[in-house]
Amino acid sequence: MPQTDSGSLYIVATPVGNLDDITARAIQVLSRVNSIAVEDTRHSRKLLQHFGIDTPMFALHEHNEVQKVDEIIKRISAGEDIALISDAGTPLISDPGYPLVSKASQAGIKVVPIPGASSILAALSCAGLPTDRFVFEGFLPGKKGTRSNQLSKLAAEERTLIFFEAPHRIHACLEDLVTVFGANRYGVIARELTKTYETFLRGTLAELLEMVSADSNQERGEIVLMVAGSDKKDQSLDEASLHIFSTLLEELPLKQASSLAGKITGLGKKAFYQAGLEQKKQQDD
Repeated sequence: MPQTDSGSLYIVATPVGNLDDITARAIQVLSRVNSIAVEDTRHSRKLLQHFGIDTPMFALHEHNEVQKVDEIIKRISAGEDIALISDAGTPLISDPGYPLVSKASQAGIKVVPIPGASSILAALSCAGLPTDRFVFEGFLPGKKGTRSNQLSKLAAEERTLIFFEAPHRIHACLEDLVTVFGANRYGVIARELTKTYETFLRGTLAELLEMVSADSNQERGEIVLMVAGSDKKDQSLDEASLHIFSTLLEELPLKQASSLAGKITGLGKKAFYQAGLEQKKQQDD
């Protein structure tokens, strides 16, 4: 749809932690737009006051964004310039804003990116993991069973995996990763990026679990968790995958159980079929 002569919607990245990471362009845009949509007015007021920005704010968060979108679109269409910021980093990345940007684009409104800080890219750039191909999975489910199921679907993913994780769940998440991905898969925890207590922990998933267990400080602050992709040459069957296979094998012939287990876990049927043959050989012996 062709763009109109309306105002513009600016998607403005703000610092993850260190306020010096804001860009000159971000300050310029936030200072001259008519208003700024923010997740939390109390949080963003501190940022704006620090840079002497007195542009009016209004709240746009997960509980009101659907209801607010039409009103914002009308204001921009009438000629207002509006900026969108999140509490930290680049908007829309596990933060509110998608309904607004989607509808603005459909309405022909000019949507302008003002790039800057991103915890995902900051963490990945320092992790020491492959960066040529990676996938961002956001927050994993909070419930153990649902989380394990989601991880099982990702076990065979060959790209570097990036997650956000809540500090109070990092221990349980690492336990599930060890179970599903295997203890020897390599991972990195990036915590409190750009802040005073910025920390990078590197090691196997089992080693990361041990580090977090030994230091309660590692269960505080904002966390980006990164895990090496699966090595296709060595897709050994983890405990969770073998449990799925054994359950299926109780009800189905080996060939069918292997095929179905391969589809469920994404690991392929050959490894399961071979495991079934070895299991049968041990029973016969």
